This record gives sequence, C-alpha cells and structure tokens, in this order.
Amino acid sequence: MTEEKQTAISAVESKKDLIEKTADQIWDYAELSLREEKSAAYYCRVLEEEGFQVERGICGIQTAFSASFGNGSPRIGILAEYDALSGLSQTAGSLELQERVPGGCGHGCGHNLLGAGSFGAALGVKAYLEKTGRSGTVILYGCPGEEGVASKAFMARDGVWKTLDAALSWHPEDVNEVRTGSSNSCIQIQYKFTGIASHAAGAPEKGRSALDAVELMNIGVQFLREHVSDRARIHYAITDAGGLSPNVVQPRASVLYMIRSNHVAEAVELQARVDRIAQGAALMTDTAVESKFIDGLADTVSNHTIERVLYRNFEELGVPSYTEDELAFADALAATYEGNDSVPGLGAANDPILCEEVMELQKKSGHAMNDFLAPLYQGEAFSAGSTDVGDVSWQTPTAQIHVASWPNGCPGHSWQNVSCDGTSIGRKAAVHAAKVLAATAVDLYEEPDLIAEARAEFEKRTSSGYICPIPEDAEAEIPE
Repeated sequence: MTEEKQTAISAVESKKDLIEKTADQIWDYAELSLREEKSAAYYCRVLEEEGFQVERGICGIQTAFSASFGNGSPRIGILAEYDALSGLSQTAGSLELQERVPGGCGHGCGHNLLGAGSFGAALGVKAYLEKTGRSGTVILYGCPGEEGVASKAFMARDGVWKTLDAALSWHPEDVNEVRTGSSNSCIQIQYKFTGIASHAAGAPEKGRSALDAVELMNIGVQFLREHVSDRARIHYAITDAGGLSPNVVQPRASVLYMIRSNHVAEAVELQARVDRIAQGAALMTDTAVESKFIDGLADTVSNHTIERVLYRNFEELGVPSYTEDELAFADALAATYEGNDSVPGLGAANDPILCEEVMELQKKSGHAMNDFLAPLYQGEAFSAGSTDVGDVSWQTPTAQIHVASWPNGCPGHSWQNVSCDGTSIGRKAAVHAAKVLAATAVDLYEEPDLIAEARAEFEKRTSSGYICPIPEDAEAEIPE
C-alpha cells in the first residue's frame, strides 16, 4: 500500500465505530423506497459534521442528497443506498424467522451496509485529499428507492453522472469479488382501468368490468412471453382488484407491470407492446385505461479498467476475517435454507476453470462464510436482475465489488439476510468495502492514465448512446 492509500485506509479504520453505528442505525430505521426520511436526515447530519458540503433533495427527490468534499478534478462519485423492503422485519442475529415489528420492513438486500460502507469510503477519500492537498473532489450520492423507484435513473435523466470522471459502488453478497457483466434493464408501469359498476346479477348488461380488463391484459401478456428474447422478463401484480363484493361489477382495477430486457432500448420497445395490449383489453371490455410511469432503469456497462484496479486493492487488503462465534452463527444460519452448497460468484457461474478454483477455495474455508477473494473474471456475464447503477454506468465509467455479508447461498430478500445484516458479520463487510473503494479512488486520483484509460473504454462501450427510460415529465413516486 502506498502512503497515500494508507492515509485513506487508516482514516476508514479510525472511523470504524461511526461506520458500524451508521449501518446499525439504518438497519433499525428500515424505511421503504422514497420514505427514507430518517435515514437521509441521519446521513446528511453526520456528513455535515464530518466536513462535507451537503445538498438535500437533489433532482426533486426529497430523500436524495449529495455530499461533496474537495475541489477540481478528478471528480469521483461513490454511490450509497439505504432503502429497505416490506414484510421483512426480523430480529438481528436470530436463527429463525422472528419478526421484530409485526408486518414491518427489513433490510433484506443489505442497503444499510451498502450505504454505510460507501459513507466510510468517502470519509477515507476525504482524509487523503486533506492530507495531500491534491486537486480532486469526492461526492457521496445518497440514492433512495433502489428497490422501487430507481432514483439513479432519475438523476441520469438530469445529467448528474455526466459530471463525474468515475463512479464506484459495492453491494453485500455471499462472496468477495469484483462485479462485471450486464444486467437487465427494467421499466415499471401502472395500468389503471375504469369501468361502470352495476348489479352483477340484476343488471349485468349495464356493467363494464375493469377487473375483466386487467385479466384480459394479463392473458395478452402471457401470449406475448412466447415472442420476446430469452433475457426478457415480464412480471405483474394486481394492486387493486376493484373490491370485495362478487355481486358488483368492478368499476376500477389496477395492475403494476415490471418489464425487463437486457438492453434499455429493448425494454422501451417491449413496454410499447405491453401498452398496446392494455389498450386492447380496454377496447374488449369497453373500459378506459390510463398508464402511469413508475420507474425505469438501464442495463449495466462494464469497465474492465476500473475493475482491475478494484481487484488489485481487494487482493492487497484481503477479505474480512471472522471469530469462531461468527463462523458458528453463519454455519447455523446456512442450515436454515436450501442452496448453501452452491458455488458462488460470477466467475464460477460463467467459467468452468474458475468454478473449479472457487470450489477448491470453498473446501479450504470449511465454513459457510466465504472467507476468500474469488478470482478476477472479466468475460461475458449476465444477471437477470436489475439495478439503477446501470444508468450511472451509461454516463460515466463505473465499477462495483461484492463483499461477503451473508453465508454462502443465502437467498436474496430473505429474513436470513436481514438477520445477518444486523450482526458483526455485516458490519465487517461495510468497513472492508469502505477500505477497498477508498484505496481504489486514491489510485484514480494518483494515476491520471487510469482515468483516461477508463474513459476510453467507456466511450467505446457506450458508443450506441444512452436511452434514458425516464420520461421528461415523470416524477419519482411510489406506486399507489
């Protein structure tokens, strides 16, 4: 480690208690998308106390913020998230499903850790900039609603990410690795049908069923699924079935659709086809339909240049270490779900040789916590899931890491995740991620050629142009 990087890493270590306290506080708040008032207020207050210039409510999103330190270029952004998921309230450190708040929310995707780790990285970079006096700016972006609103895409619509030279992020996972490859883009649309109520037995001819329209729309989309690409996904949820009385022709009904495809241009085209099916359902039932845009996000664009820098620092820093009690807890938690014997990581999933290497590393570990760094993989990889980090990656060179925060194979969005997120295992992941990101940022500040190389790769990979899935008049809001 260079002296400059050691300055950043030492600063992260000195702020370890604050980073861990932050992870626990956001875990305790467990607020849903765009409702993260307490979480955002906490971050803004602490960041101001730490000497950052904070701007609240950026891009018209109340719970979004930016916190900057330094002057001039390079401008490096670090991405933070802090929204939770509904119905996942869970007692920390429990080995069984045990609601902390009946029907409450929980951090099933580890965003309490993600935000805290990114916050810690910003603290480390700030210390480096202060000590060296070097030109450069670090900006921590508070990005709410990743699970349901895709705030980073709204920020992309407003050109926020174009102002950066690079962006860094991380995500809790069951493995330590550098992330690469593409993901699905995604668009969410709510369709509201309006009909005419009437007595279902006495005057059925006078009724126009909005629920019939929803059902016919769903059937139409079922047939559409045969004629989309292998990587496309279409999901739906009926959010309003029109009432509880079967002898009333339902005058209203709503359905929320999530339309995914590998590339954002494909998702926009697929959404137009779903729109036409909705219009057809309204015609068949003599009802009216309105569509309301909820959110949209793009596929991810890899940047191998920054990925290699992340891996180099990950190698030098190693991975989190665990006590015997932590390992015993992880082993016991892994026994509560299926798939705990899976081979983790993108490399293992896409390269047979790397899969064998990872299996050997797992054997040496002997525990459910993957206490090793997976080999660097930079081949083709695809994730059927979606993340609004994709929109960032279309506007500036972007790269991410995964840090083991749960035992191997732990299912996403599960009570097991929430339980582990509130323990020392999760807190260690946040602190370690902060160190890797901070060290990588220092390399980007110290080596201008890396920024230039990353930019050249970015320009080549995004030459087709970015299609923002967010309409100009759309506002970030929760679906009804």
